[in-house]
Amino acid sequence: MSVRIYPIRLGMDDCYVIQERGTIMVDGGFPLSARAFSMALAKISIEPMQIQLVVLTHGHFDHIGSANTIRERTGARIALHQADQEQLEKDKMTWPPGVTPWGKFSRGLFKPILSLLPYELPQVDILLGDEGLSLEAYGISGRIIHTPGHSPGSVTVLLDTGDAFVGCMAQNSLPFCLRPRLPIYAQDIEKIKQGWRMLIAEGARTIYPGHGKPFSIEVIKEVL
Repeated sequence: MSVRIYPIRLGMDDCYVIQERGTIMVDGGFPLSARAFSMALAKISIEPMQIQLVVLTHGHFDHIGSANTIRERTGARIALHQADQEQLEKDKMTWPPGVTPWGKFSRGLFKPILSLLPYELPQVDILLGDEGLSLEAYGISGRIIHTPGHSPGSVTVLLDTGDAFVGCMAQNSLPFCLRPRLPIYAQDIEKIKQGWRMLIAEGARTIYPGHGKPFSIEVIKEVL
């Protein structure tokens, strides 16, 4: 059975429903996105209960904000890396430093405003470790890979087809950037580059960022 990929825009977050023999979702969307989630599923003719797993690429508010609502409506399990779970317990509105001039300026501009958004921390069912996780049990030919750098527990969903769902290892939309590039915020930009080299070696071909449209891995190869 071929893989089908459905982008779902939930606020600032581009989430993805992946369907093969089973169905999973990547990321939990911006806070207060419950209605947008229901409308998006209806548009692609997927029943909520078909989604078995929601993989959170990292623990930042714009990727986890509606995860609990999605969990309630689908019955899906939520997976998050243990390093980001531990960081969330210390700081609900964790936000990495800017690594570009715009990143540094915009962080100071946006964080005080967005910190006012109401949302719950996700109820995590699967704490991911550095060894990652095979998705075969969920009917998806692929795996979750630990790719830290944007946050300590950032992960990538890499399918056997070469489709890679990378969260904020790269960005491709306003207000972050005008074209595909490495993130403007990162805890360790060098670790992000190491993660990209590993994904290239593992066969990543088409990149699905957490913000913006998909693009070719050739863009990242040029950056590196």
